[in-house]
Amino acid sequence: MTVPVCLVAMPWQSLDTPSLPIGLLTAVAKRAGVAEPAAYYANLRWAEFLMAATGDRIGPDQYQSVADDGIFDELGDWVFTGVLHDDPDFGVPELSAYAAEHGVDIATAATMREHAAAFVDLVTAEVLELRPALVGFTSTFMQNVPSLSVAKRLKQFDPGIRIVFGGGNCDGPMGAAIHRNYRFVDFVVRGEGEDAFPALLSALASGDPLDGVPGLCWRRPDGGQECNAMPPPLPASRIPVPDFTDWFDRVEASPVNEHIEPKLTIETARGCWWGEKHHCTFCGLNGTLMKFRSKEPDAVLAELGELVRRHRALDVIVVDNIIDNSFLTTVLPRIAGLGWDLRIHYEVKSNLKPEEIRALHDAGVCHIQPGIESLVKPVLKIMEKGVAPIRNIRTLRDGESTGLTVSWNWLYGFPGERAGDYAPVLRQMPRLVHLQPPSGAARIVLERFSPYFSDTALGFPERTTAKAYRHVYDLAEEDMRDMVYLFDTPPRGLTDADAKELNDVLDAWKAGYHDSSLIRTEEAGVILIEDRRVGWPAAGHRIDDPALCAAYMELEHGRSVPALLRHLADSGHLMPEAELVAWLDGLDEAGLVYGDHGQWIALATTSIPVKVK
Repeated sequence: MTVPVCLVAMPWQSLDTPSLPIGLLTAVAKRAGVAEPAAYYANLRWAEFLMAATGDRIGPDQYQSVADDGIFDELGDWVFTGVLHDDPDFGVPELSAYAAEHGVDIATAATMREHAAAFVDLVTAEVLELRPALVGFTSTFMQNVPSLSVAKRLKQFDPGIRIVFGGGNCDGPMGAAIHRNYRFVDFVVRGEGEDAFPALLSALASGDPLDGVPGLCWRRPDGGQECNAMPPPLPASRIPVPDFTDWFDRVEASPVNEHIEPKLTIETARGCWWGEKHHCTFCGLNGTLMKFRSKEPDAVLAELGELVRRHRALDVIVVDNIIDNSFLTTVLPRIAGLGWDLRIHYEVKSNLKPEEIRALHDAGVCHIQPGIESLVKPVLKIMEKGVAPIRNIRTLRDGESTGLTVSWNWLYGFPGERAGDYAPVLRQMPRLVHLQPPSGAARIVLERFSPYFSDTALGFPERTTAKAYRHVYDLAEEDMRDMVYLFDTPPRGLTDADAKELNDVLDAWKAGYHDSSLIRTEEAGVILIEDRRVGWPAAGHRIDDPALCAAYMELEHGRSVPALLRHLADSGHLMPEAELVAWLDGLDEAGLVYGDHGQWIALATTSIPVKVK
């Protein structure tokens, strides 16, 4: 016996990718023979609804703006919170005051909110037309309130429907709190759902007890809450190939399709191998599932090939928190050998070597997201990043040379962070103007599951639920504390004045990047460097001494003076230290190298990528 199931992805799931949780749960339910779930992509429906209701004044671009930029201010949840609380004015004065204090533009979200109630009614009616016995909502970041709004309305129309929540917002104590605070949610699955979801469906179909469903929050006949133990991390070999059929069929028929480029979403690993050893102090993204697990290379190639052929899509978003380093020599060369015109996104560690960046490029990886986060060595140490600024800069330089898009953010506000450590970095940052700048700088927030959250001795003993949640939820502090992901704390590290100086330098970097280049070429044993960086005089530099040419090529790796002398001697070039230091001083004065704590790295790229403003 199977259970009629509808799986729902509410806003603010990205418009150009299918929901990976829905794809995975669809696959495991079909494989177990317990359901043939129907996927309902309410995020696409919301974008379509807004286009029709506003005469295209609000469309996919505005949708994505709220989805991308509204997370820390809870704008997406606020759009729907009036529906959840049956009060059109709920949270309006609170957000207005919050927006004025934080300089947040809420005009688009406010216009969207005018249409939220009608949209929730539409989604409720369309889901009910599918006649499901169970409706599952996947909830991550700002999907909570939209999902709760529809779930509440479904229960009002059909009390017999079972409602289940899962996803990132349901990890650990958060899932139990959702279940406790919103009684119209029948079940919450905490942790990975590949085993729990089919087990829940089987138990509901057979009437078996629910205490054997891993990670499940459920209610006894007397209404009391039970929370089953969370399961251990799922072995990578048991992660299924996702079933995205419903999404690709749906997006092909949607007017949203004219505004997006549909992309595949796959995962080749879960967890974080670096976090297992040195958990970055600020990061809570892996939640209770830090253990790193990666698929076998054959499985990765088979899954990629199956999904690309099935859906005829060449853009691939790999959602792994960090690439398995072994893939750089196993999986990626095999992908390169396929000869497909893939465009792949991968998250990587920021200490990539030149040959590793080349392997990424050759495999069709066009976009990487390395965890750079800072160029200040003491701050990187506080973060437990395990990488030096010189290595971060090498990744930026070599990514620029190979034409990779490198996305990164600058973080500050760490306990023990000192403005004085920034001075030599700020002084040198203008010489990086030809390399890809961060998208911006932001003070860190306290994230659940991060070391800063778990250990108050690390510097954040005072914490309250983030103020942004006050214009979203009607809950007391003690009820909300277990349910939310972000927390407010007194600021640490850089003052606002210090941060303004940093932001001013970064703004200049971003403004000058597209018109800047610093390019190295070689001709007959001579190194030529052409400088066309904004803020620097146009100049050409020539290095023709064989020893200095060898020294420059060593600087591309990042070297100290003693290491340079040693490598030069090993290659038969003996040079007095004073002569080498004088030459380095000249490169430094011209901004051709970057120095950090006694190490130097050459900054010129070997090509100029196409830069799109």
